[in-house]
Amino acid sequence: MTATNTWEPTAAGVLRLPSGLLVRGRGLRHPLPEGPRPDFALHLRGRRPDDVAWESRWIRWPDFWLPSDRAGFAEAVREAWERAGEARVEFACGGGRGRTGTALACLAIQDGVAPGEAVEYVRAHYSSHAVETPWQRRFVLGFRAAASRP
Repeated sequence: MTATNTWEPTAAGVLRLPSGLLVRGRGLRHPLPEGPRPDFALHLRGRRPDDVAWESRWIRWPDFWLPSDRAGFAEAVREAWERAGEARVEFACGGGRGRTGTALACLAIQDGVAPGEAVEYVRAHYSSHAVETPWQRRFVLGFRAAASRP
């Protein structure tokens, strides 16, 4: 894949990280948006999601709560961040707000945003409703970026 195989910056749900990387967040209960499909997706669900036509990774994460495997989640965030420079990466949960917003805030930390600023960054640039619960906000504050960040 080439660096041009990323999202249209103005497309629905697309978040531009400070580094310029583009990722998309969405709710799986909503129809797939028009335009190109993801190349890779992190599905943040309490139970295994339906199969999709692109590569995906499932993170067990019950609605309104936190990921069941926090180390696995941190690794998945690092992987998504690494892929986002060359591929269309998507984060998706049921509604596209709480779990997706929380994961996007963690991705912003991986990209260099300070933990104390990550929730507001995602709310300003993705959805004002991102990160729905106090424990999701605390989770973001405690998130540590994986070591592969330059």
